Amino acid sequence: MTARAPSERRGTLVVSGGSRGIGAATARLAGARGFDVAIGYLERHDAAAAVAADVVRAGGRAVLARGDIAQEADVERLFEEATRSLGPVTGLVTSAGATGGFSRVENVTVETVARVLAVNVTGTILCAREAVRRMSTRHGGRGGAIVTVSSIAAQLGGAGEWVHYAASKGAVETFTLGLAREVAGEGIRVNGVSPGLIETELHAAAGEPERPRRLAATIPMGRPGTAEEVAEGILWLLSPAASYATGTILRIGGGR
Repeated sequence: MTARAPSERRGTLVVSGGSRGIGAATARLAGARGFDVAIGYLERHDAAAAVAADVVRAGGRAVLARGDIAQEADVERLFEEATRSLGPVTGLVTSAGATGGFSRVENVTVETVARVLAVNVTGTILCAREAVRRMSTRHGGRGGAIVTVSSIAAQLGGAGEWVHYAASKGAVETFTLGLAREVAGEGIRVNGVSPGLIETELHAAAGEPERPRRLAATIPMGRPGTAEEVAEGILWLLSPAASYATGTILRIGGGR
């Protein structure tokens, strides 16, 4: 499939954590919906390249940028590469995240807490900062939309599994609300999604690949969700259909 003409594109979307899970599903769907996509990733180049290829097959353009979003220089490079290769940034999805694995609070290490907060909180703030610098009408930008990726754990607390992770996502939701109010008059909408139990590699990375199926009975709809279902919510929040939505956390959790 040939790339869309520039006039048909919806702009440049930066997706952190775009090589897997919700980030990969979002990048693919964004490509199909008319975005050019800058895919940030940390380790899995082959997986990120496969996502980029899917964006191109859907008619968009894609660029890869490897880096750690907890590092300021890497975040700056991601946005610089997006702008240089694809044009002005018009959207951001902060899907990169770290769980720190499963642990009760009395057993969690300071290194785990530091890493989870660095990726989930500092990384989200740094990415949003760079997006605002480019999109805000206060800085000469044309506006845009930011969608943060939280977790239903922020409301449930993660007891017995990952309170440290839940706390980091609570911070993400507070940041989303504050930033939304700060830049609402500058052409930027800021919203978040709060996924429930979703079938992604996150559970295996945390040490329990069977967790979605084990907990399926706790979900009113009786099943885990998919990354593609969350991506649909994200693309709606990015779209003109959500033009009056800002400061909203969209819960996508099957009723959980």
